[in-house]
Amino acid sequence: MKTIAVITGASSGIGKQFAETLKEAGNFDEVWVIARRIDRLQELANSMPFPTRPIALDLSEKASYKTYAALLEEEKPNIALLINAGGFGKFCATTQTPVEVNLNMIDLNCEAVVALCQLSVPYMQKGAHILNIASVAAYQPIPYINVYGATKSFVLHFSRALNRELKKDGITVTAVCPFWTKTEFFNRSIDKEKDTVVKKYVVMYTPEQIVSQAWRDMKKGKEVSMFGFTARTQTLLAKLLPHSFVMNYWMNQQKLK
Repeated sequence: MKTIAVITGASSGIGKQFAETLKEAGNFDEVWVIARRIDRLQELANSMPFPTRPIALDLSEKASYKTYAALLEEEKPNIALLINAGGFGKFCATTQTPVEVNLNMIDLNCEAVVALCQLSVPYMQKGAHILNIASVAAYQPIPYINVYGATKSFVLHFSRALNRELKKDGITVTAVCPFWTKTEFFNRSIDKEKDTVVKKYVVMYTPEQIVSQAWRDMKKGKEVSMFGFTARTQTLLAKLLPHSFVMNYWMNQQKLK
């Protein structure tokens, strides 16, 4: 039985950083890297520390879950690590974003996380780990980044509760909550033909910082991983202050009407 790691969203950003630093998590017979862009995955496979299988899937499409389930049934691997890093956001008024884009965001950011977790757990043993990428955005309602923030709130709460459910099986689930992080995420989230929603970034972290912290927190069995004083301070204030105040502050900070 092969011991494997599965990483979604592996073609860029945080997912790619996890893949490239996978030795931090242990040794694997094979790594399955999943994303839409097969060329990026094949390029990644050439630089991986373990034998790597590129799997081109669009996880916003439900048919991809059947493909993944069939592959698991055929291979019957021991999944020692699952990282759900696929996802995207849009910085725009909710009603000005095409409805199919908002629904696609929910499909990828939420449904795919649930599906991959549920399909993978039967192939996990004691000591396995799941890392789901949530966000600092999960801690507050965010006008103009509304749907994205709401999906990440789902991922955060889903992950924390699933961690408790799987505790009896010796499987840990960690919600990784990055703040602003310098990745290709912004290429899709920002509409260059419209006024920029985010005019001020109070901090900008790197994928290396986020992932390094996540590896440390995973080994400690933490439910939530968050890097940076600014990120921790903002989430603490979002918990303590009325959300109406938090939203007003955000709107004023970004000069949004």
